[in-house]
Amino acid sequence: MSYKIRILPRWLVFLLDLFLVCFCIFFSRMLKLNFNLDQAWVGLRLMIGVALVLNSILFYVFKSYAGIVRYTNLEDTSRLVMVNALAGFFYLVLNIFYLKSGNYFTLQVVAINFFITSFVIIFYRLGVRYVFNFYKTFSYTGVRHLKKKVVVYDTTADGLQIKKVINSMPDADMQVVAFLDDSFSTGGKLLEGVPIYSTQDSNIAKLASEGVEILVLATRHLESTKLNALVDLCLANNIKVQQVPAMKDWLNDKLDTQQLQDINIEDLLEREVIKIHNEAIYSALKGKKILVTGAAGSIGSELVRQLFNYRPSVVILCDKAETPMHEFVLEMQEKYKSANIIPYLGDICDRQRMEHLFEIYNPQIVFHAAAYKHVPLMEDNPSIAVLNNVGGTRNLAELAVANNVEKFVMVSTDKAVNPTNVMGASKRVAEIFTQSYYRHLTGEVHDADNMVTRFVTTRFGNVLGSNGSVLPRFKKQLEKGGPITVTHPDITRYFMTIPEACQLVIEAGVMGQGGEIFVFDMGQPVKIADLARKVIKLAGKEPDKDIKIEYTGLRPGEKLYEELLSSAENTRPTYHEKILIADVRQYDFATVEKKVTRLVNSARLHYTLETVQLIKDIVPEFVSSNAAYMKVNSNTNG
Repeated sequence: MSYKIRILPRWLVFLLDLFLVCFCIFFSRMLKLNFNLDQAWVGLRLMIGVALVLNSILFYVFKSYAGIVRYTNLEDTSRLVMVNALAGFFYLVLNIFYLKSGNYFTLQVVAINFFITSFVIIFYRLGVRYVFNFYKTFSYTGVRHLKKKVVVYDTTADGLQIKKVINSMPDADMQVVAFLDDSFSTGGKLLEGVPIYSTQDSNIAKLASEGVEILVLATRHLESTKLNALVDLCLANNIKVQQVPAMKDWLNDKLDTQQLQDINIEDLLEREVIKIHNEAIYSALKGKKILVTGAAGSIGSELVRQLFNYRPSVVILCDKAETPMHEFVLEMQEKYKSANIIPYLGDICDRQRMEHLFEIYNPQIVFHAAAYKHVPLMEDNPSIAVLNNVGGTRNLAELAVANNVEKFVMVSTDKAVNPTNVMGASKRVAEIFTQSYYRHLTGEVHDADNMVTRFVTTRFGNVLGSNGSVLPRFKKQLEKGGPITVTHPDITRYFMTIPEACQLVIEAGVMGQGGEIFVFDMGQPVKIADLARKVIKLAGKEPDKDIKIEYTGLRPGEKLYEELLSSAENTRPTYHEKILIADVRQYDFATVEKKVTRLVNSARLHYTLETVQLIKDIVPEFVSSNAAYMKVNSNTNG
């Protein structure tokens, strides 16, 4: 049966320290007199009396007795050394000015006493701490707890702090046995008695063979490529990877082992942050009235958060989802107390409601993020995809021009490139409409640079953590014990973070001069099946053993590989190496306007097959992979 070890009362620690001080005074004098007991007794009573009074005062002033002995740390030992040094100083002063008749606190006695007293008092405290920690490693049935062996990555002050936190907590079931740091290319170095290894394959394998179970990342600023390589090595050797939370999340500014977090797959998919130091962004957005559609969604809400860094005069949040809008407005009002936010509930398909928005608030810049984006749902409801993604965009574009909006930035998708589904094709129609509309306007107004709305489009791939993205679904399936479902073993996707995507959109809004489609260098595509396996491994499970991966087959309209450019498109560089401009096919606006009108009218009547056929008529490269729409692939209406 377990019981709790009581903490020694402070008065008892106080008396014990005084007893040890007196003993050390006696022992120091004995050493000075070569253990001549007869001479040592002479004046000993006076010396002990002085030591008792002086050390009682110093102990009380510096509270050296107040710490919990079993948790003695460097600060406690430093305080004890300082108390002993001050005591030695006062011994010498008393001996010179008040104890002239006796040769008691000589320099030799004081020096010997300082070292002996410091050693004895500190040693007994550290001894108690060691015994207590050793005791706590045993269960109350007498069997020693086996602690998990831990390696800490980083030998800076952060790594050292983590080691101290883990090893100094007797209740923790972890023990740091090594450090990892590539700053030390050769072995044999120690940090506080713990060996340091580089992150070579052989070292990771060696640590795994010695029973290391966990790698703790003490830094949150590791390069993406290095982090991925390190995590892959650890997972291959069945070593779990955890990281320290951000300092703002430490409980009471202290770290507890319970706060260590499993590494997130999002951290591994993040690329190096794109740093755009463009003063033009600030000058272009400061003091402006900005409208964000789809403001309660994952992209729209992050756009709003980032826009407030540029001090706009007002941001109008337009969305038709009441509850998400309400929650987001509360968040923004709490975070940006002085910000001017206008929540506006409205559907972009409602022309009259949008007219009201533009007439009342007269925005100068529009970020259009509202869209239906879920491929399977849009395959089943093509008319709704057209009404929202095409009709809604047309409403906003025409109203932007009518109300002299300066910039109209549309958020598009890589699924608009060589689309195989209704959602992607509808977004491509929206791209075609806004671009041809802009060229039409600039053709009518020759001095167009300052007189017409500039339309800009951004394309990017899947966004980590967005509503309906693959990672949240994987995590929910994992929590239920599996299986994790993947549509196809070879399906790949591009990924980027929400803040990264929104940074691109804002940058494009400032950079764009009108008519451009900006595409983003998204690095290498990720195979979804590999992503699923890594999610399982990061959770400490074994793929296809603990958690199964099931392949469900491609959904209607889904394709294996997404593209950022079609085969007929080329790119031009911008001032930033990661942001490119796509050169796309140009369309005659008069023709496009007629076709879009027919398309939207068909969608209003919810004619499914005719609507899909009309999409195909505008986007010839649209080849549906949905069996229900295969017949339109070979037919094109004029």
